[in-house]
Amino acid sequence: MAATSSFRAWLAQRPPAAGAAVMATGILSIGLQSTGYEPLSLAVLAVACLAWLALAVDFVVRLLRERPRWLREAGTPGALTAVAATTVLGTRFSVLGRQRLAEVLLALAAVLWPWLIVRVVRNSRRPMPGAVFLCCVATEGLAVLGASVAEADAVAWLAHTALVFFWLGLALYLFALSRFGLRQVVEGRGDQWVAGGALAISTVAGAKLIAAAQAGPYLWNTDDGDALRATTLGLFTLDLCWYLVLLLAEVARPRLDYDVRRWATVFPLGMTAAAALSVAASLDAPQLRTPGEALLWVAVAAWLAVAAGAVADARGEIRSTAPR
Repeated sequence: MAATSSFRAWLAQRPPAAGAAVMATGILSIGLQSTGYEPLSLAVLAVACLAWLALAVDFVVRLLRERPRWLREAGTPGALTAVAATTVLGTRFSVLGRQRLAEVLLALAAVLWPWLIVRVVRNSRRPMPGAVFLCCVATEGLAVLGASVAEADAVAWLAHTALVFFWLGLALYLFALSRFGLRQVVEGRGDQWVAGGALAISTVAGAKLIAAAQAGPYLWNTDDGDALRATTLGLFTLDLCWYLVLLLAEVARPRLDYDVRRWATVFPLGMTAAAALSVAASLDAPQLRTPGEALLWVAVAAWLAVAAGAVADARGEIRSTAPR
């Protein structure tokens, strides 16, 4: 009982940004499935689901018991990890063929999104850390999941709605960029990588919309399809540029100690790999598959390193709060 109580106390202290751990784990599951590692992908998915459930319970408990704190945290960018993590899991379940569960998660994310996005945008002041790009990530997550379900169920209206969220997400990216403090590139504690991760998930959203148009009913004309393809390729190029800049900044100024925001580094690494694999599949660019697989294993290595740091940090905190 004492150990359980200590764990609950530790979980209650997790910031909203801890949801990035679910995002990072979920996108690795998607990437592993895309590259043929289905058993490993399912094992990683199980971890992501357990983490999502734990954070969801904590989310509800805070809402019911600590409403002032819940409202305060709901205005921070990290709160949007609740939407983004839910859409990542929903996308994985859609790929798994569990469309009803994917639809439920899509509905849940869609209900959370408008209330959270308004509060976060209102509270965004320059300069902001990289977490501000979660405005784009959460919105594009809805586009990705919506397009995935639309492709599986051949639902035209859902694909069109996903397209609206795709363009809205890009507008929010520009908003976030106007608030982002550029010094975070060399000073950030991990979430600066979301600047690139937002472009990566936007790339995946574009690729999913292209796939939905190829597999389902008529969605848009040739000119619109060409514009979507060009935009998707442009986003992927910009994502790779951010990846290189952020990697060079890490080399120039290493930040090796554990921080919960490091999960927001793993997610963009995994999402960039997923972007390469998605573009390879949807835009008939098979030459990108090998680089995508290589980037995926970089993300796996980063996940293992951050997970080790998280476990060590959690053990230390739980021991310090345990009754003596």
